[in-house]
Amino acid sequence: MKLLLQIFTWWNQQTIGTRFHTWRFGKRVGEHEFGNVYYQGGTDSEGRTRRWVIYNGPAEASAIPPGWHGWMHHRTDISPADEKYVAREWQKPHRSNQTGTPNAYRPKGSIAGAGERPRVTGDYDAWTPRS
Repeated sequence: MKLLLQIFTWWNQQTIGTRFHTWRFGKRVGEHEFGNVYYQGGTDSEGRTRRWVIYNGPAEASAIPPGWHGWMHHRTDISPADEKYVAREWQKPHRSNQTGTPNAYRPKGSIAGAGERPRVTGDYDAWTPRS
């Protein structure tokens, strides 16, 4: 079953192509508490080292913690595994994507929430006949 998922889907961990590329070029850099594994190897068109993640479960970018996110986007060359990264007090822990759940963010006036949207300066009154 796992093999079929890797052949026919991209959102379940890794595809066959990613598995082969990782085996051939990837150097394991580290893993974090959610089980995602980070790799690097080769260079991109700008000459930077390629970096990628193999998710432990569905591919959800919000599951990458702040330290690893900075490393993935080349904001630092030292991986969190090498520097014993500690999140700052203002960095929130991971929370799965809440879209489509009862916990989803619904601003005041949202059609999915209660209440009426407050009027703003960008609002306009549509033209109607006899007005």
